[in-house]
Amino acid sequence: MKITKTIPAFKDYIWGGTKLKTEFNKVVDLPRVAESWELAAHKDGTSGFEGEEFSLADLFENHRELIGTNAEKFERFPMIIKLIDAKSNLSVQVHPSDEYALKNENSYGKTEMWYVVEAEPGAGLYVGFDRDVTEEEFRTLIAENRLQEVLHFIPVKPGEWFFIEAGTVHAIGKGVVIAEVQQNSNLTYRLYDYGRVGADGKPRELHVEKGVKVSKLTAYKPDKRTSCEYFSCESVEIAGESTFAADEKSFVAFVIMDGSFSVEGKTYKKGDTVFVPAGYGKFTLSGKAKTVLVRV
Repeated sequence: MKITKTIPAFKDYIWGGTKLKTEFNKVVDLPRVAESWELAAHKDGTSGFEGEEFSLADLFENHRELIGTNAEKFERFPMIIKLIDAKSNLSVQVHPSDEYALKNENSYGKTEMWYVVEAEPGAGLYVGFDRDVTEEEFRTLIAENRLQEVLHFIPVKPGEWFFIEAGTVHAIGKGVVIAEVQQNSNLTYRLYDYGRVGADGKPRELHVEKGVKVSKLTAYKPDKRTSCEYFSCESVEIAGESTFAADEKSFVAFVIMDGSFSVEGKTYKKGDTVFVPAGYGKFTLSGKAKTVLVRV
């Protein structure tokens, strides 16, 4: 398999905007694009590869050596890489741990990593609580639509990383574009949604009981990790020529946040995710670009 660009799956959620189309070169027949699933092999969305007939799910099933030996312990592709454009606030939500999700949902839980790509003035993220809360208080704040009063709001700027461990109550604020690397799960418990209604005109479903059970109720403490057992991330800037290698342990994916680079005679630009199969060996990127590099 050659180095190639991925073909994303797109999600049109009510809080999404148009930046992924206008600024990140996504060509899709949707009025808005909330999420672009750049590298995914999930029942709710799977990505493909430019110039190839197979999807990532097919690759993981039939040619796992191209994913790498680090993924041998997983029964499914271990992560999803997304670009997310929050024109409006996302719901306040929480994801369960593997232990809870496997026992109660026949699914894996979700720990995730956020890289801030763009942020409008004053924009930020809600991560955890400003202080410890009790379960009773947590329930009362949700019932009275006052949950935002105790959420820890973080103003952000491009280039910052945030590790969101399962059990952390969180929300992406309006005006933020992020690259998200997460476990291969689409399991979310929505706790608060600002009274919004969905496409059917009805309030979107909340999952308060389950959400309360899995939430960490202690005050937020910054988590500086950029990797876990499911993925490893780093920010990389290309200025001129940079040589990398994809060994037998893992593929390498570059999500281009800004600029462009060329490799093996092809040029890739902002918004592209470039996949290098495991075992490919050394390769050189030429150009000027800011990227997020992801491995297993």
